[in-house]
Amino acid sequence: MNIEFLIPFITATFVYSGFISAEVSKSQPIATHKKPNVPEVVQSQWKIFTPPDKSFQVLMPVRPNTKTQIQKTYMGEIKLNIFVAQPPEQEVAYLVTYNEFPYSYAKMTSLQQILNQAKENTLKATQSNLISERNIRSSNSHPGKEIQYIDSAGKVTTNRMYVAEGRLYQVMAIVSRKQRSTLEKTITGYLNSFQLVLRR
Repeated sequence: MNIEFLIPFITATFVYSGFISAEVSKSQPIATHKKPNVPEVVQSQWKIFTPPDKSFQVLMPVRPNTKTQIQKTYMGEIKLNIFVAQPPEQEVAYLVTYNEFPYSYAKMTSLQQILNQAKENTLKATQSNLISERNIRSSNSHPGKEIQYIDSAGKVTTNRMYVAEGRLYQVMAIVSRKQRSTLEKTITGYLNSFQLVLRR
């Protein structure tokens, strides 16, 4: 079944420190001999992706598309870097984003407050209901928070956020209601593969 799973590239509400919502939508499936409304999960060739500044590495099913947005906030202009991978014929999207904080904001705001603001603004921007949250740390001990939430269309996002070296990193997987259970282990593996690399 040929299903195109689109992300209108980060239709985002950018509030405070650059928090985004990603809309994931799909076109109508083309009729085939397979059962209708049962998307086929195709195995992808996962490879390590590292951005140009080498600040992180993560396994991606395909080479991600990249986008940069400049957003104006009360703190000044903030650049949001976005990396999005969509494997073919799967109703899932894998994203990594990061943005730098203005120096004054990072000095005046605690790391936990930044993460809490990220959670609240993400839920508001995506008009989603929180399923779960927990405090986490990166493999090199930077503080983080994992939240899982569901929107009105039933899409479930798992978002791991980390604050490190003046940046907020967000590692996300957005999956449809249909393929949530099928791809649960794959999504966990993707999230676990994310590694922050200390900049020198």
